[in-house]
Amino acid sequence: MYQKRIGAFILICSLIWSYSLITGLSPSVVRAAIMISIFITAKTFARNKNSYNTLAFAAFCQLIYNPFLIWDVGFQLSYISVFGLIYLQPKIYKWIYVKNKWLNKVWELVAISLSAQLVTFPLCIYYFHQFPVYFLLGNLFISIPLLLIMIVGIAVLAPFLDIIFPIFEWIIVTTNSVLKWIADLPYSTFSSVWINLTELILLSLALGFFVYALAKLNKKFLFASLLIYIGYISMITYDDWNAVHQKKIIFFTLRKNYAAAFITGHEAILLTDLSKDDRNYQFFIEPALEQSQINNINFISIKQDTILHHFVKKDNQIAFNNYNILLIDENMNYKNLAVSGTFASIWLTGNSKFKIESLPKELKCRNVIIDATNKDYKIAAFKTFAENNKIEPHVLKKNRAYLVYLTQ
Repeated sequence: MYQKRIGAFILICSLIWSYSLITGLSPSVVRAAIMISIFITAKTFARNKNSYNTLAFAAFCQLIYNPFLIWDVGFQLSYISVFGLIYLQPKIYKWIYVKNKWLNKVWELVAISLSAQLVTFPLCIYYFHQFPVYFLLGNLFISIPLLLIMIVGIAVLAPFLDIIFPIFEWIIVTTNSVLKWIADLPYSTFSSVWINLTELILLSLALGFFVYALAKLNKKFLFASLLIYIGYISMITYDDWNAVHQKKIIFFTLRKNYAAAFITGHEAILLTDLSKDDRNYQFFIEPALEQSQINNINFISIKQDTILHHFVKKDNQIAFNNYNILLIDENMNYKNLAVSGTFASIWLTGNSKFKIESLPKELKCRNVIIDATNKDYKIAAFKTFAENNKIEPHVLKKNRAYLVYLTQ
């Protein structure tokens, strides 16, 4: 009996690491392989088996090798989801007794899916800002094709089984098509959900106390969960109130483009040369606007004069609420500037050949904004001019975005 256990242990570990090697030993696969190997080792050789100790030991081994894994999203989700499977899945499975063998298997998969999704819910909201509504449908569907893909995928490696390659390809294509269909269903995700670290902690505590209260039928933990959840809702409500009353300008950090968002409440006027379908917009700008809870965006070019609500762009000047900007772009090449007065900022863009040294002495400004459309030598010259004249420079290229909060 003991020899059979040893043989099964060697076979399973060999298959796990062979599969990991075949898939390229990516960090997520290696992490899963290590965790499963430690679990199997404990189950095979340990007399007193405790799943929680085994899980903790697996995490400890990985953190000894690389302590910074504690901040890795995949590491956090992996171990929290396994903890959910160990603690929650048996409890959820006992909710309903199913006599039919096959229906019981389906209910077992449902219990696994619910437990994993429940414990990872706060982290998914925090990191990915969305939650899949049809996760149960997707998880139930993927369970069968995933097993086939693993089995047939290993078989395809054999040189005499090339004939099954079209079948393998069909399974993958069909699986992806069905998953895409599920993802495209109406209201398939709750998106643009942003919470901060404090709200994450409160939501996790409220959820943890609630689950424990239901498992132990403990009124004190249920009451504590309710109080913490009220605190969480209060913070969310306060964030919504701030979003409604916000007035700010964001000058974005980009590589070769320009973008500035003039935000009032849930509306933004985006001055940019990017389109909505541009990847730079989707990667650098869209997440920041979603975090600011913007639901109405007006795209305008720096070359067009525009009057919208509290925003005025005319000639080379921008006025937004009580903040005024002098714009120096390619239209100012080799021209003399006949403008005086005080500006909050001078925005240098388009690699303008305007000689900034020729600015009228009567013109005053608090800072200079230099975006990434300027060449490096121009950026250096503009920055030197600003520092020599005791004006604060903000270089957007390879630096943080510049954020301006306006008074109400």
